[in-house]
Amino acid sequence: MNLGESIRVAWDSIRANMLRSILTTLGIMIGITAVIAVVAVGQGGQQSIMKEMEKFGSNLFQITVDWRRDELPTGREFTMNDIEIIKANVPELEYLLPCAQTYSTIKGRDKSKTAQILGTEADYARLHPLEITAGRFLTNSDCQGRRRVAVIDEEMAQELFPRASALGKRIVIGNQPLVICGLVKAESSPFSMGIKYVYIPTQVWLDIYPDGNISYIEGGTHSPEEVKVAMQNSIKILERRHHSKDIYQGFDLEQQVQAVNKVTGVMTLVIAIIAGFSLLVGGIGVMNIMLVSVTERTREIGLRMALGARRRDILIQFLIEAIVLCLLGGVIGMTLGIGGAFLISALAKWPPLISWTTVLLAFAFSAAIGIIFGILPANQAANLDPIEALRRD
Repeated sequence: MNLGESIRVAWDSIRANMLRSILTTLGIMIGITAVIAVVAVGQGGQQSIMKEMEKFGSNLFQITVDWRRDELPTGREFTMNDIEIIKANVPELEYLLPCAQTYSTIKGRDKSKTAQILGTEADYARLHPLEITAGRFLTNSDCQGRRRVAVIDEEMAQELFPRASALGKRIVIGNQPLVICGLVKAESSPFSMGIKYVYIPTQVWLDIYPDGNISYIEGGTHSPEEVKVAMQNSIKILERRHHSKDIYQGFDLEQQVQAVNKVTGVMTLVIAIIAGFSLLVGGIGVMNIMLVSVTERTREIGLRMALGARRRDILIQFLIEAIVLCLLGGVIGMTLGIGGAFLISALAKWPPLISWTTVLLAFAFSAAIGIIFGILPANQAANLDPIEALRRD
């Protein structure tokens, strides 16, 4: 019996008990589905995150308070004077700016919306890929003169002022009236989570929220090679000024990429372990059903041996049947996994990344499970005594 005939016979045997075959490969289906879906979504998400990070450039960094330490923050880890002193003493810096943020209600003429109120400086637009759709962003004059101006998301502007342009209109934040001087394009990143931003000068933010504090600072250097030096020197100045050690932590693009890779690596490892258990259970299920099949087809095996089939032919026949059975589970699992990846990605709002390598590995794993867990039943079938086999009912 050639290979093609062996595959046909194996498929006929599986098709004769299709429901049992599908249930048998359930563990394999779950394992392959999990691997395909999570790898596709994870790689797609990682690619989207990398693209978002690349927009900010490799010459930027951020300094925040390390919330993991035992000492609680005082709330005054950053001041406006810190910004000026760091600028004056770190020559690698091209710009440095404070960022103060809080959630608050924005009141228009007839409507109110909740948004992230971000107090910052004019250079914020140089560090972040904002697209001004109308008016202008904050200027140095706005920030130095504490002008009550604001730049808001164009979608929020449409919601607050549906019948007219929002430029020049007044909004109220914390009982303080501000004039809209510019509109920015709505953030379309899958990681924005629908958050709307309102940008106002830092000093105005501190006037509106006198008990609030600067949340973090952002900086940009003349070249990517200067980032680590500028960041470390800025942290040293902050530590000296605030008499605090190890309360600040800095992040640059390289560190953020490493953090993303670490998270996706852990996620992949966890899913691989879960999928491994599912595949193990599926393989044991295939082995059990193949042993049952050998028992059910004992007379058939004896008859084939009596007609000239060699033990090797019987071994290959049952091994191929186990492989085809596992490949069936693998194909169904891949189909469900790809469908699940697109469904999850639609909810997460980033495209899945399905590579041929992942698909081929899924096929290879399915076939390997068939070989590993099909050896015992195939060997048992091949070692049957033809005379004893023909005597079985």
